[in-house]
Amino acid sequence: MFRPMIPTMPQPTGLATPPAVVEPTAITPAVQTPPPASITRASSRQAVQVTPGTALALVGGGTAVVLVVGAVLVSMLLAVAVTAASVAVCAVVIRSILSRR
Repeated sequence: MFRPMIPTMPQPTGLATPPAVVEPTAITPAVQTPPPASITRASSRQAVQVTPGTALALVGGGTAVVLVVGAVLVSMLLAVAVTAASVAVCAVVIRSILSRR
C-alpha cells in the first residue's frame, strides 16, 4: 500500500516510419529595398501643462489616497487583533470550565 507504483513506459505498437531526410537548399539573398522616408506628424494631443494649482491638487489627492488606504489597513489589522483576543478569552474560559471537572 505504501510502496510507490512507478508506471512503465508504453512501447510503440505498429509499424514505425523512418524519419524523413531533409535536404539542404541554397539560400539566395533578397534585394534590399531602402527604408521609406519617415514622415513626422503633428501630435493631435495637447501637452499637459502642470500649474501650481494642478500640482497642489495632485499632491492633495495623493495624500488623501494614502490616508484612506492606511485607515482601511489599520482597521483590518484592528479587526484581526480583536478577533484574536476574543478567541483567546474564549479558549481560557473553555479551559477553565473543562479543568473544573
